[in-house]
Amino acid sequence: MAGSFTFFFLCSFLLLASLNAVSSGEEKYELQSLENNSTMADRAIENRGIERNDDAVDDPDMVASMVDMSIRNSTERRKLGFFSCGTGNPIDDCWRCDHSWQRHRKRLADCAIGFGRNAVGGRDGRYYIVTNPNDDDAVNPRPGTLRHAVIQDKPLWIVFKRDMVITLKQELIMNSFKTIDARGVNVHIANGACITIQYVTNIIIHGLHIHDCKQTGNAMVRSSPSHYGWRTIADGDGISIFGASHIWIDHNSLSNCADGLIDAIMDPTINSQGNRYLAPANPNAKEVTKRVLTSGRWKNWNWRSSGDLMLNGAYFTPSGAGAGGSYAKASSLSAKPSSVVGSLTSGAGALFCRRGRQC
Repeated sequence: MAGSFTFFFLCSFLLLASLNAVSSGEEKYELQSLENNSTMADRAIENRGIERNDDAVDDPDMVASMVDMSIRNSTERRKLGFFSCGTGNPIDDCWRCDHSWQRHRKRLADCAIGFGRNAVGGRDGRYYIVTNPNDDDAVNPRPGTLRHAVIQDKPLWIVFKRDMVITLKQELIMNSFKTIDARGVNVHIANGACITIQYVTNIIIHGLHIHDCKQTGNAMVRSSPSHYGWRTIADGDGISIFGASHIWIDHNSLSNCADGLIDAIMDPTINSQGNRYLAPANPNAKEVTKRVLTSGRWKNWNWRSSGDLMLNGAYFTPSGAGAGGSYAKASSLSAKPSSVVGSLTSGAGALFCRRGRQC
């Protein structure tokens, strides 16, 4: 989706050890042996992505009902005084009331409801501390960098030693079973490439500021310890999701990207209700729902807008038929008017969290 809309996402989304680096000899051997096999490896990755279509939700009615019930229960418990800090948001109430949240970081993975409820991220792995904000080499990332963390084959819960601004030279291609957890620090992915979630599963991204993403590409980029390949031009999305499953994007702040903020590809159904879209000054970036195919291809895609507030010339082009039975019920949770978005999203985006205090 094109258009750099300023939009904050609130999704309903101490043994600390860094990984040891692969020895330089082994790394050199891997690079040489894989240099001519990128196409075969990419094809294998694509096949895994096709197989993960089995993770698609068959009964959105049931998921919507579960979300509705969780919200109602959380709201009622708040009214009855069971939560001293409760917001009525069952996802946030699951962990934000804990003053020692930094000691129980992985509890977050058990808090999701709805379509992201099965995303465990790196819950079952070790902690990885990012200590170095640099991104000098997209093929041979240094240990301690975010890129080195996200490409590993094992589950990892990734945290940051301090505040940092990370300017990525090339898109950050994530491997499966990873959590990026920026709670307690101020971490920006900015002024360069951004995040790609492609043909992988179980990803949680929490608490990042992602902005000013640029087009990059025509370069070699590593996606795992055993594979790197040629990447063509990336669009400049904040987060690009393609052929992936069990993804939870929670409490991140995204703005001002060359293309979209979050770009979810492969025939998505969009039911936009009660959202506020603020378009940038660029007259060519006002459309919320940019299509790159001809109308003959997208006219049947089910993209709908109801009660949205369009600001500064923003506009939404709907398509497809009216909501079918399943999706109509899945989107039937009553949406508040767009005029109250400001108050409803006061706790949206990356949170200000400090150790020893509630977030």
